[in-house]
Amino acid sequence: MKITLIYPGITESGFNNLKGNEGSWINHGLCSLSAILKKNGHKVSLIDLRILSDWDHFASLIKNSDADLFGITVMSVDLNAANQCTEIIKKANSKKPVVFGGAHPSIAPEDTLKNAYIDHVICGEGEITFLNLVNDLALGHKSERLIEGQRPELDELPFVDRELFSAREEPFVGFLKAPFVTIIAGRGCIYNCNYCQPAEKKIFGHKVRRRSVANVILELKELHLKLGFNSFMFHDDCLTEDKKWIEDFCAEYQKTSFKKQFVCQSRADLVCKNRHLIKMLKDIGLDLMIIGFESGSQRMLDFIGKGTRVEQNFEAAEICHKLGIKIWANYMLGLPGETKEEQRMTLQMIKKIRPYHCSPAYYTPHPGSRLFDYCLENDLSLIKKPEDYRRNTYEPKIKGIDYEYLKDILYESVSYGEDSSGRYGVKKVKYFLQKRGISIKLPKILSLNKVKDKISSAGRDCKGKIHMFNWFGRPKK
Repeated sequence: MKITLIYPGITESGFNNLKGNEGSWINHGLCSLSAILKKNGHKVSLIDLRILSDWDHFASLIKNSDADLFGITVMSVDLNAANQCTEIIKKANSKKPVVFGGAHPSIAPEDTLKNAYIDHVICGEGEITFLNLVNDLALGHKSERLIEGQRPELDELPFVDRELFSAREEPFVGFLKAPFVTIIAGRGCIYNCNYCQPAEKKIFGHKVRRRSVANVILELKELHLKLGFNSFMFHDDCLTEDKKWIEDFCAEYQKTSFKKQFVCQSRADLVCKNRHLIKMLKDIGLDLMIIGFESGSQRMLDFIGKGTRVEQNFEAAEICHKLGIKIWANYMLGLPGETKEEQRMTLQMIKKIRPYHCSPAYYTPHPGSRLFDYCLENDLSLIKKPEDYRRNTYEPKIKGIDYEYLKDILYESVSYGEDSSGRYGVKKVKYFLQKRGISIKLPKILSLNKVKDKISSAGRDCKGKIHMFNWFGRPKK
């Protein structure tokens, strides 16, 4: 059969907006489906809405498509876009099957099935189940509308089809060298954070299923041969939870003919408990570690079920600094019941941690999580439509939070990152200027001197005003 897979991820940035960095990364789920379909003799193509001009462009592609079936991956935030894709497909040819899969159908199948245009919904992992469905439909067999996915043995899957996406993956921080690739070594998470679980366990199961070290090394070797990558990222939720796997990987990776810088994600408590593992990873090329510090308030850490202590956040950061590992700090602001004092505790935590990059988010209740249910039960959620699930810091997410005050915390917190001239630079300067009645046009790339010059050229006295920019830049040590 001819299958067209669709990536509907336009909610964040819109059409014709395939941004660099994370925007260039492949969708591993679709690429894995493509690989197993092609291995079994099917033809696969992709429509990535991000590179199209508008909905008319999409409708034109569908009108001229010779696909026998369409498969759409759906995150909760992209549900409306995915539904619109389905409507356009069915209006062009009502007999062409449309199959939904991905996170939202897996955690909210009833909500997904409300769309009468959808022929089949696959919950959970899709490689085996989607292939079986395609084969059955090709033979004219009928299938259930709601299908539970069968979990595959990861080593038995072909390596993901990276040619499905036209763009080459780009590094997301300046010190990582191109070419850059992302790789996934396992699926699932054993932890019980209330803002995430039990959604992830519903999709991947209660245990982490990891590819063998040999399988991951083989894919890296193939990628090095084909793409000559100079840096890569493990896209696993928490790579370091399996000590034995890390030890074996480090030993085998050292035997390869290449040593490339890479990125992985961990937890503060694991960094503290396993310093020798972190050093082993550093010795073979770990340059950046993504850590979910989440909050500087122990009460909030307990509330979200993180299972870590604030002291471990500080200790993990010091371990990384001593080893020369840069820190990408994930943290949330505006949690249910969070006080202004606790928000400032998170601000002070980030200042003390001194990360390379600050990655804050306003807490957003996502379907399938315990905190989502908590917000509904306590009438806290401000989410009205799927687009409101966007992970951003410019829309209120829940009731009871002073978001105007939170902006001050947010923008000051990101200034403590070593790369603080990043994506929040223009936003935070404009915000503070507007609060003080200063309206000037700012350059895309900011520096303190440029801001001072702009204020001066606007005929304003800089004295007494420039102090508010003292924290724009690297924290003073």
